[in-house]
Amino acid sequence: MSKPKKTRVKTSAQIAAQNKDEAIVFIREIGDIMREVKRLETNMNDGIAALQEKYAEQSAPLNERISELSTAVQLWCEANRNELTDNGRVKFADLVTGVIKWRNDTAKVSVTGVQAVLALLRSDPELERFIRVKEEINKEAILNERGKFDKGQVAGLKIVDGKEQFVIEPHDQQLAQV
Repeated sequence: MSKPKKTRVKTSAQIAAQNKDEAIVFIREIGDIMREVKRLETNMNDGIAALQEKYAEQSAPLNERISELSTAVQLWCEANRNELTDNGRVKFADLVTGVIKWRNDTAKVSVTGVQAVLALLRSDPELERFIRVKEEINKEAILNERGKFDKGQVAGLKIVDGKEQFVIEPHDQQLAQV
C-alpha cells in the first residue's frame, strides 16, 4: 500500500509597511506596476486590432462569395418553392448538402406618437387594458429619508450600508502640453 501523497501549498510571504516612508515607497511601486500593466494592455489591444484588421481583410472576399452564393440559392428556391415545400405544407427542404428554411420573424408592435396612442387607449374603456402601469419601490427616496426605515419599521425593507473599501490611488503625473 502506497503512502498518500502530501500536497504542499506555497503562499507568498506577507509584507507590511513598517513606517510612513516605507508606505510611500510601496505606493510609488504600486503606481509604477499599474502603469506597466497599462502599457502591456495597450500593446495587447494594438496587437488585437492589427489581428482583427488582418483577418477581416482575408475574410472579406470569402464573405462576399458566401453572399453571392446565398443569393443564387435563394433565387432558385423561391422560383421552386412549391415543389420544395410540397405546395406549402412544410417550410423547409433538405437538399442533401444542407437544409433551406423559410422563417417569419416574431411579430412586434411599433408605436409612433406615444402620447397620442396612450390618450386614445385611455379614452376607450375596452382598450384601456392595453396600458401597462408599473409600480415599484422608490429606493432613492427611502435612502433620502432613511430614519423612517433604518430600524425595521417596515417589514421586508432593510437598509444595508455599503461595505467600506480601502483604496490606493497612486498619483500620475501629466506631461506638459507643448
